[in-house]
Amino acid sequence: MGNKRDYYDILGVSKDASAEEIKKKYRKLALKYHPDRNHDPEAEDKFKEISEAYAILSDSEKRAQYDRFGHAGIDGQYSAEDIFRGADFGGFGDIFDMFFGGGGRRGPRGPRQGADLQYELIVNFEEAVFGVQKDINIPRTENCASCNGSGAKAGTSPKRCPKCGGTGQVRTTRTTFGMQFVSTTPCSSCHGRGQIIESPCPTCRGSGRVRNTRKISVDVPAGTDSGMTLRLSGEGEAGEPGAPPGDLYVRLHVREHKQFKRVDFDIISELPISFPQAALGADVMVETLYGRVKMNIPAGTQTHSVFRLKGKGVQRLHGYGKGDQLVRVILKTPPKLTKEQKVLLEQFEALSEGKRKKKEEQPKTEELGAKGEKSKKGFFDKVKDALEG
Repeated sequence: MGNKRDYYDILGVSKDASAEEIKKKYRKLALKYHPDRNHDPEAEDKFKEISEAYAILSDSEKRAQYDRFGHAGIDGQYSAEDIFRGADFGGFGDIFDMFFGGGGRRGPRGPRQGADLQYELIVNFEEAVFGVQKDINIPRTENCASCNGSGAKAGTSPKRCPKCGGTGQVRTTRTTFGMQFVSTTPCSSCHGRGQIIESPCPTCRGSGRVRNTRKISVDVPAGTDSGMTLRLSGEGEAGEPGAPPGDLYVRLHVREHKQFKRVDFDIISELPISFPQAALGADVMVETLYGRVKMNIPAGTQTHSVFRLKGKGVQRLHGYGKGDQLVRVILKTPPKLTKEQKVLLEQFEALSEGKRKKKEEQPKTEELGAKGEKSKKGFFDKVKDALEG
């Protein structure tokens, strides 16, 4: 009793350390000195020592007795089971899982489901808008057709593993500080399968699975967009015997369109218009995903004005109706002007500012008809004809 080290010194904490500090320190030391991890001959004794110190200091009542009377307040007052029964080991379930294979809390592991797969699929803009069916080739692990996934040669069958009794797990019980811990590990004879294959299948060499490239049809619904993922249930890797396959996740990437852009379920486009069309108004033809449609440009339209074509957008996913097409008009300026165009625009500028040049400076712009009489076209008609060629 007199040779026992101070519990606080064992854990390396001060006497006024908080419960959280004590717990943190014990966790660190337990991971360092547990015999299953540390094969030093002295590690087991060290682990017992720090565990006993933690069992006392983590219990407020036992800690108070120890602080008052030292080891005399503990030794002979509690059995080993009493000491460890009050310790807050519940917060260290992950440690005991590591040390003892789950402390007996887990049952035998069943066959594992197959792994999931992911495929990156590129589709055109129109294919995403209207939907499309695509065939893709997926390399994956599948159940062997020769043995139906059993791994045993045709005409034979796997035998139950005698070591684990077909559970695939081996349980080992150990006693530490008067407490029993059960360690559950995969059976080394059958590698956790629970069965022994005496005559392996020559095709898959007893694994029950083979590597194949499978063609799979993917239905891309109308309205999908880049970044969306389609889940194909059961099209992933094959699972272990008795377990389902994984899933296939197809991630979509949509190519850009040279004319249209997409925002949610709306389509954005631009339409160049001439100055006369903007000033006088006009009916114009607009390209949409559904063909050309007529759209009216009101007189006095400003550049970058936006017009809405209802229902000419993208089909809404899992809903009704479609988005719209938003058409932004851009006023186009001729890169080169003819002499007549320049004259007419100068006249327009002068009229707009309420100015008149002197009569002798005004160029003659009368337009003659087919028989030589003066044209009856108005000024704006002349401007429109001139600028639109």
